[in-house]
Amino acid sequence: MIADNRKTDQLELNFAEIGIDMRVYEYAVLVTSLKDDIDVIAQHYRDRADSENNFDELKNQWGWLGYTTKDLKRSGMMARIIALIYNWWTLYVRLINPNKHTEALTSRPLLLHAVGKQTTHANKTMLVISSIHGKAKQIHQRLAKLSRFFKKLQSNAEPLTSTERWYRILSAAFIKYLKGRILKPPNLLPHGC
Repeated sequence: MIADNRKTDQLELNFAEIGIDMRVYEYAVLVTSLKDDIDVIAQHYRDRADSENNFDELKNQWGWLGYTTKDLKRSGMMARIIALIYNWWTLYVRLINPNKHTEALTSRPLLLHAVGKQTTHANKTMLVISSIHGKAKQIHQRLAKLSRFFKKLQSNAEPLTSTERWYRILSAAFIKYLKGRILKPPNLLPHGC
């Protein structure tokens, strides 16, 4: 219950006890100066929450919450290492499932709980990975698809520069947003050169 306290120009919050047989309703009030429809405003709110989830994930699942040293040089180095690993892992997981961002809390157990064995015979090295996860069959299919993508990229890699190969990898990782387009490196030379 909210009571208006006109003497102090402040709102006073009063809470009531709720019995077992009472119906309880929860209300949320959003005050905004936006002139959009309510469904558009709700989507803005969801988009904002989605953008904050990445920072929450970095802090709570990747260790970017804080450091125990007061040495700024070492702290900065660790922050950069964590950011680099987070970026690599995000790209890897996006290549496996480009339609959805998967947080580390679920993607690491899904993709890292496996046993690997490397064998070499006749100058050929083979790596066999056996997943112990409940969704091992689906992961196997996705990893096989990713392996085919890299083999195709490797077989076509001769005419491609390393930058062009990276753009192909990024295009595959972000296909959801690019809608199938292949990224092209920008032409950094001015016209006429």
